[in-house]
Amino acid sequence: MFAVALKADSPPTYVLSDTDTDARLELVPDRGGIATRWQVEGQDVFYFDRDRFTNPELSVRGGIPILFPICGNLPDNQYSLEGQTYSLKQHGFARDLPWQVTQQDVSNGASLTLELTHNDTTLARYPFEFKLAFTFKLRGHSLELQQQFTNLSTQPMPFSTGLHPYFLVEDKSQLTFDIPSSEFRNHLNGGVEAFGGSFDFSQDEIDLAFQGLTATTATVTDHHLGRRLTLSWSADYTKLVFWTVKGKDYYCLEPWTAPRNALNTGENLLVIDPQQTLETTVQMAIAFL
Repeated sequence: MFAVALKADSPPTYVLSDTDTDARLELVPDRGGIATRWQVEGQDVFYFDRDRFTNPELSVRGGIPILFPICGNLPDNQYSLEGQTYSLKQHGFARDLPWQVTQQDVSNGASLTLELTHNDTTLARYPFEFKLAFTFKLRGHSLELQQQFTNLSTQPMPFSTGLHPYFLVEDKSQLTFDIPSSEFRNHLNGGVEAFGGSFDFSQDEIDLAFQGLTATTATVTDHHLGRRLTLSWSADYTKLVFWTVKGKDYYCLEPWTAPRNALNTGENLLVIDPQQTLETTVQMAIAFL
């Protein structure tokens, strides 16, 4: 049985549920449309820092922050477009703005659609009129995000987008990875390195972007928690970022359509013609060992 309910929380929280598999997803539209909690068979899949979430001055660490219209950061937080310079902070503004609930459905899963449109604040930083529509669909052991990006401007709209999910982990040494890439760019030193299939978790921080992806699926097996995560993405996603910090109970595996600074370099940048819509999809699924 599928259901969508609104909790009397502040800020308001929507709960999607599938009682047959004891699955649950919590979404907070007012805080960047963020998914804060995902449970399968009663087990938490996401890491979530509640203390940071309650402080609006801090970026959220946990759940699934939404990245738009850039992924990563820009040099000096700036980019140039047609001779003008604009300022955007890391990962853009979508994760900081309130989204609107526009649709819900329980016919073939529990789903909720959130929308974000341009406003005076976004236009000062990113001179395009747009509408984003993200549908979160919970069914069984899977969570699917169907995303629509519509250009409402009279000029072609360049952008990149991504998701920044934080997955809960208790013992990183018990993780094994199947990632469809043999090399990555290390965000900490800028170098390109070969990937041998594992990570050195004794490092204070790991921050890298896999490139040259040969498939649209990656898996992470957590032998300690006894479950396997399968992450899948549509073809527009060209990078897969892995990030974790020593001593923190999370790792992030993030599909990005383009690398850092793409608004300046043009690398893998998506461009939508006026009055057109681009659709992308990301899916996460949990299997128990």
